[in-house]
Amino acid sequence: MTPPRDLLRAMFDAAILAAQPARCLPPHLPAPPKGRTLVIGAGKASAAMAKAVEDNWPGPLSGIVVTRYGYAVPCQRIEIVEAAHPIPDAAGLTAAKRILERVSALTPDDLVIALISGGGSSLLALPAPGLTLDDKQNVNRALLKSGATISEMNCVRRHLSAVKGGRLAAACHPAHVVTLLMSDVPRDQPMDIASGPTVDDPTTCEAALDVLRRYAIDVPDNVRRVLESGEGETVKAGDPRLARAEVRMIATPQRSLEAAATIADDAGVAPQILGDAIEGEARDVGKVMAGIALHVAAHGEPFAPNCVLISGGETTVTVRGDGRGGRNVEFLLSLAIALDGEPGIYAIAGDTDGVDGMEEIAGAMVAPDTLARAWAQGIRPKDSLANNDGHGFFEALGDSVVTGPTLTNVNDFRAILVTLDPTAR
Repeated sequence: MTPPRDLLRAMFDAAILAAQPARCLPPHLPAPPKGRTLVIGAGKASAAMAKAVEDNWPGPLSGIVVTRYGYAVPCQRIEIVEAAHPIPDAAGLTAAKRILERVSALTPDDLVIALISGGGSSLLALPAPGLTLDDKQNVNRALLKSGATISEMNCVRRHLSAVKGGRLAAACHPAHVVTLLMSDVPRDQPMDIASGPTVDDPTTCEAALDVLRRYAIDVPDNVRRVLESGEGETVKAGDPRLARAEVRMIATPQRSLEAAATIADDAGVAPQILGDAIEGEARDVGKVMAGIALHVAAHGEPFAPNCVLISGGETTVTVRGDGRGGRNVEFLLSLAIALDGEPGIYAIAGDTDGVDGMEEIAGAMVAPDTLARAWAQGIRPKDSLANNDGHGFFEALGDSVVTGPTLTNVNDFRAILVTLDPTAR
């Protein structure tokens, strides 16, 4: 049998590889137009997507995309701008302004290829009229700490933006707009990928206010005014400015889970995909997944060992401590505590973009001896979890998973291996 750690890492790498733009983007390119071709975009994968467009486009083109610092890919005809994520900065604001300028004065003969991937919500940061970048930054920080789901966070972001919620596509009118999307959100909802700059939005300002009330997020008066007045309303279905806008989904979490499943199957381990849209508090999901894995080990149901439980989605973390954490390591630490050293069970979890939380660490691994090694170093696992210190915990054990910039983003990857051989190493 392939060593558990090697198998799990190979599965994670396969999930990332399946979502590489060079592999998944070219089949979705539209036909060249009569007029100009302009490429715009935002997201952690947008630079790699731009390179894939350049390498496969038969005619002239130009453009500008914005990606995360460290995620740039050299391009010849498309300008690559770097900005901050997950808290927006001035570089992202300037990039958004420049993109809007580039799409002005387009004609019906022109084509806009919009390259949108996860992270674009922070990278394409242009506040609605009456708001400042500081307002956007403060609201974003509060949302990230609140425990709100990605859908809830993006609902607020859309209604405080001058470019999201369909506004970017509306600005491209009357050109033909083809959006190539890489999904990093549960259920692959286009409006939630980078807060939907090129698609219509069914949510409302009142829905955004509900999110702020639900999580007791205090916002400045000018932010509340934009929402309460309806000035922040987004572009809705049926708007004539979106009549020539279409969306093509080029990569999804499910496809990456399937690629990882193939690796397990080839290794003689039965892959079981539990879902690509699992949400909830990371530590709660960890407990539930541990319960399933323990039942598999003890009773051989609903699956028999050797098997690997694969899942994706985006959990949340309500931050109460001051540790170094992210949703994947929070999930894993909770999982390890619940497994309590059960022999034969191993796990990996990581963000396919290579960044879990604010750290340049994708995630980590868990083994049957994880807790014992922590205690031997004087680390109390439950204290680390209470302090949201997943990165500190796994880094001390040498179990962090570091990929560097992956140049893609299809959400989180989780795999729990339940082996027949408790002595497997």
